[in-house]
Amino acid sequence: MKITIEIDCTPDEARQALGIPDVKPMQDALMTEIEERMRNAMQSMDGETLMKTWMPANIQGLETLHKAFWSQMTSGLGKTPSSD
Repeated sequence: MKITIEIDCTPDEARQALGIPDVKPMQDALMTEIEERMRNAMQSMDGETLMKTWMPANIQGLETLHKAFWSQMTSGLGKTPSSD
């Protein structure tokens, strides 16, 4: 025997029926605070500082990663990566 029950309700109605608390006001307050902090941080930093904060420490790290990757990929073939 197979029984199918279909409940048509909004997410808010389902949350209330299951007794789950409404966290939207808390989320809104937190998002407002995060936005304010980000705006303050953006105003106090210049473009170069932002790039240093968001990007890897240096591009050399990416080149090292690239060489290590190709070294591992070609080690089984007995080849070495070409230097450009």
